Amino acid sequence: MAMLLVEPVLLVTDETFFSWCIGVQNIDIPSLKWRVLMEFTSTEFANEHNQFLKTEMLKQHEVMPSLSTYAWAPDDAVVICFTSGTTGRPKGVTISHLAFITQSLAKIAIVGYGEDDVYLHTSPLVHIGGLSSAMAMLIVGACHVLLPKFDAETAIQVMEQHCVTCFITVPAMMADLVCVNRTMKNGAQNSCVRKILNGGGSLSSQLLKDAAQIFPRAKILSAYGMTEACSSLTFMTLHDPTQESCKVTFPTNNRSKQGTCVGKPAPHIELMVKLDENSLRVGKILTRGPHTMLGYWGHQENVARSESSSNGDWLDTGDIGTIDEFGNLWLIGRSNGRIKTGGENVYPEEVEAVLLEHPGIVSAVVIGIVDVRLGEMVVACVRLQESWVWSDVGNCNRDFELSSEALKHHCRTKNITGFKIPKRFVRWEKQFPLTTTGKVKRDEVRREVMSHFQILTSSL
Repeated sequence: MAMLLVEPVLLVTDETFFSWCIGVQNIDIPSLKWRVLMEFTSTEFANEHNQFLKTEMLKQHEVMPSLSTYAWAPDDAVVICFTSGTTGRPKGVTISHLAFITQSLAKIAIVGYGEDDVYLHTSPLVHIGGLSSAMAMLIVGACHVLLPKFDAETAIQVMEQHCVTCFITVPAMMADLVCVNRTMKNGAQNSCVRKILNGGGSLSSQLLKDAAQIFPRAKILSAYGMTEACSSLTFMTLHDPTQESCKVTFPTNNRSKQGTCVGKPAPHIELMVKLDENSLRVGKILTRGPHTMLGYWGHQENVARSESSSNGDWLDTGDIGTIDEFGNLWLIGRSNGRIKTGGENVYPEEVEAVLLEHPGIVSAVVIGIVDVRLGEMVVACVRLQESWVWSDVGNCNRDFELSSEALKHHCRTKNITGFKIPKRFVRWEKQFPLTTTGKVKRDEVRREVMSHFQILTSSL
C-alpha cells in the first residue's frame, strides 16, 4: 500500500529484509527503477542476487544517473511517515525539513539533550517520535545505541552495557521495563539514565513511581503530539530528582479539572481551543506553526484542518481539550473515537470491518477501555447471528460456536496488525444504542461495558 502511494524510484535494503524485497518484485510498481543491496555479509549471497545493485555500483555514474531534483529548501519534504486515518486506511504524512529541525531543537531545549548523552533507540524509526528524537541526537552529537526491535530484557541489558543516559518510551514499554527489572535485577536501580521522555499516553501514578525508583537520577517528562504535527506539541515534567520540594511527582490529574494535563506547548508551537457550541471551556484542539505537515502524500490539498475555512492555517488535531489559566493543555478525549493503545493508534472502524467479515457476527462496536499498562485496551462488543452461540472455552470445537480466541484467530487471518486485535470481547445481547442519525453511541457502550466488565467479558 505504502509503496504504491509513494511511488518510489529507489529501494534500498540489506539481507535482513531481502526476502520482503523479493516479494515486492511481484507487485507492479511502475515508478521503481533501482533496487540497492547494502551490507551483504557473504559473497555467495551477493552473487546469487545480482539483479540488485551493490553499494559500490552507486559510485559509477553510468549505472544510476543523478536525481534531477533535490529537495533542500526548508519547506520541501524530508520524510513521509505513515499513519492510519479515521477510515483505517494508511496515509502518508509529509513532513518538511523546517518542521523536523524545529521539533528536534525543541526536544534539545526542553529535555536537555547534549553531546555527552548515550541515547537508546527504543522507538522504531518508522515512527515520528523515534525519527525526531534521532535527529535531535544527531544535532547535539550524542552517541546512538540501536535495537533491532524493542524488548524489555534486551533493553535493560543494553542500558547497563553502554551506560545509556536517555531514551523515549510509551506506557506499555515502561510497564515492561519495570516488570523485567523486578524479575532480572530484583528491582536494582540504574543510575546512568538521566532523561526519559514518555509519549503515546500518560503514565499512571504507580507506573511513574516505579520508574522513578528504578531510574532514581532520571528526569521524566511527558509529551503529547501527533504525526501530522511532527511529533510533540506539549511537554511536561513528571518527575525531577533535582527538585527537593517535589522529588517524585508533578500531578497531571486534578479533580477540579476535566481530563489530563499534558503541559505547555514548545516555543515554536501555537495552540488554540475552538470551543464547542455547548461549552464555555472545552473544544477542539488546533495548532499552528512551522511544525505542521505539508499534507498527506498524494492528497496535498486535503490537509487535515478544521472544517471551517475561517481557521486559516490551524491544524485540527482531532482531540478535545481545554487550556487553563496557566497555559497548560488539558486533554479530555478524541473527537474521532481513536483509541491509543501502547503508543499506537487504533481506529475502531478498521477493526469493526474485519470482525464483520466473520459469518457469526451481525454487528460490532470497538471501544477503548482505560488500562494501566497500555493506556487504553482495545475491547470489541459483538452481536452474534441467531444460529451462533458464545463459548467461554478457549477453542471452539463445534460449528456455529464463537469465543474470544476464535475471533482473535479470525483477526490474525485477515492480517490485521497485532496491537489492533481486541484484547477482550463482549457478547452484546441487545441492539447497540444509536443516535437519531443511526450512529452508535460509543460512550453509552463504554459505560455499560465498564460497569459490567467482569460479567460480560470472556477471560483472556
